[in-house]
Amino acid sequence: MSAENPEADEEADEDIRYFVRIGQTDLDGTKSVERSLTDLNGIGRRTARIIAERADIDRRETFGALGDEAIEKIVGLVEAFGDDAPDWMANHRNDFFDGETTHKIGNDLEITRRQDINRMKMIDSYRGVRHKRGRKVRGQRTQSTGRTEGTIGVNVEAIKEEQAEEEE
Repeated sequence: MSAENPEADEEADEDIRYFVRIGQTDLDGTKSVERSLTDLNGIGRRTARIIAERADIDRRETFGALGDEAIEKIVGLVEAFGDDAPDWMANHRNDFFDGETTHKIGNDLEITRRQDINRMKMIDSYRGVRHKRGRKVRGQRTQSTGRTEGTIGVNVEAIKEEQAEEEE
């Protein structure tokens, strides 16, 4: 807030939309355009920067302070990003059924990922078996890391209970 004109700052705060909805996700309107777009699944920093450039909007501007036309333009660009994006930038390449490369955003990305993992489990591919067993899937080392079973050690509470029973 500026010391000279606090009323102008209060008016500017009233014009901000605190939530901007894209698809089924509410984005924070108090963040910059680039930062706010990265909260959407399937959009990273680079993608957010490209979308802001295509919309002719400064990526550092507050997202909720933009006009309705600018927000609608960004929403349209986000929804159509998969059509314009190069294949190397897409997040779902060579679909199993139709072989197409697409860019999924929001809940579609999570649904597609879950379907792919379930398909791998059903056909018992190497990756599917690793997913079933809860092991690392992408070739990481497992000799000393990824030990997710319960810890083997001393259960202090059980010992105290046994001692209390013995004293009685």
